[in-house]
Amino acid sequence: MLCVGSKFPEFKLDAVVSNDLNSAFKEVTSECCGGKWKVYFFWPLDFTFVCPTEIAEFGRLNSEFEGRNTQLLGVSVDSKFVHLAWRNDHPDLKNLPFPMVSDFKRELSQALGIIDCGSGASYRATFIVDPEGIIRHVSVNDLGVGRNPKEVLRILDALQTGELTPCNWNPGDPTL
Repeated sequence: MLCVGSKFPEFKLDAVVSNDLNSAFKEVTSECCGGKWKVYFFWPLDFTFVCPTEIAEFGRLNSEFEGRNTQLLGVSVDSKFVHLAWRNDHPDLKNLPFPMVSDFKRELSQALGIIDCGSGASYRATFIVDPEGIIRHVSVNDLGVGRNPKEVLRILDALQTGELTPCNWNPGDPTL
């Protein structure tokens, strides 16, 4: 698995960015969002149970991430067509403000080292990448355990201070 300090892999993938079939799909690359931080969060599969709880919470927090010059990108190994169908089917996913990226060929997930050998799906992984494309945070959960998007936001805040942040640090707390 790629770790902190590594360059995030280059990629060119399709993503779902709206519910309208005429404008639903857009190509997303590793060069997107120049000058911004990026949070890539991977989920195992669409039409499952834990995944929409996380995706919807990232959606609710999107403006918080945007306020920190950060682009959210959600990724799974499902096709763009499955993403679109799930987005249109699930009430909590209909109005997502960030791309649902399709890593259908598993190229990005394999480059990151986050493929579960048993299922072929991506682990529930999170990568915070700085504007220069360097991975600054990695976390990976087992397939059945959801992550905490508010904690991802807190870690992003800590990274963006450029300072040492003690245990349980929160924005507004003193740094070391």
